[in-house]
Amino acid sequence: MRFKKARISFFLDILADIVGSFFLSIGIHCFSEPAQIAPGGVSGLAILINYLSELPIGLLTFFINIPLVLLSFRFLGKGFTLKTLKTIVISTIMLDFIVAPFVPIYMGDRLLSSIFGGVLMGLGLGFVFLRGSTTGGTDILSFLIQRKFSHIPIGQALMVIDAVILLLSILVFGNFEAGMFGVVALFVQTKVIDGIVYGEEKGNLVFIISTKHHEIAKRIIEDLERSATLLSGYGAYSHKEMEMLVCAVRKPQFAALKKIVHQVDENAFVIVTEASQILGEGFHPLSK
Repeated sequence: MRFKKARISFFLDILADIVGSFFLSIGIHCFSEPAQIAPGGVSGLAILINYLSELPIGLLTFFINIPLVLLSFRFLGKGFTLKTLKTIVISTIMLDFIVAPFVPIYMGDRLLSSIFGGVLMGLGLGFVFLRGSTTGGTDILSFLIQRKFSHIPIGQALMVIDAVILLLSILVFGNFEAGMFGVVALFVQTKVIDGIVYGEEKGNLVFIISTKHHEIAKRIIEDLERSATLLSGYGAYSHKEMEMLVCAVRKPQFAALKKIVHQVDENAFVIVTEASQILGEGFHPLSK
């Protein structure tokens, strides 16, 4: 049974790599590269070198990744490295031998190229990330930087690396628009990745302070089929004991929750925050 599950998991990994690499390659070959846009990462660096040397982008990406993969093998572990190497090989083959020779490029508006390139690259990377793999490059580098300098968040490390590549694109392509369109592509790409990886797990965390907290909690359970947690508190201004209701809901349910609170106690004090992930019973399963 365990062997069967391992085979299914490996098949899904390969399928995600193929689908993800296809969208990623379309974004690079059809939109980013012909519009002279390098939206960060190793693929952006490969686009710059391709502009100067005309070497295949996929092959350039592969060779740029070699030293990073070796560092990953030493510091990040065999399992992560092999999974990433598999994705790198598939994406290289997909870009240089399947997409580039047969798929036509778009030579229209650069803004459209940056948007659609970002969407497709984000879509491709999202599929890869969903299976716990990466396309190497700055993902490995950011993990290594964070490992060496633990006080630096991974997001900031990636931002610095991408910013350097965007600045290089201005110098290589000889115009400021290259960097500006690169920022647009990178922004769109990040949003698409977040939507795919965290889309089903996003929601709202709602804090409700009301004298009718028990009635509100009852309506939440009955109408929304959600639960809630009561936290004891103390009012700094009123100097009175109080109860605060905490409830996590999916985004489509927030309007209904807001309506419930208004109907029960229109004087309630409500704080709403974004929850990038909600895991556990009633939401997305908690997994490793």
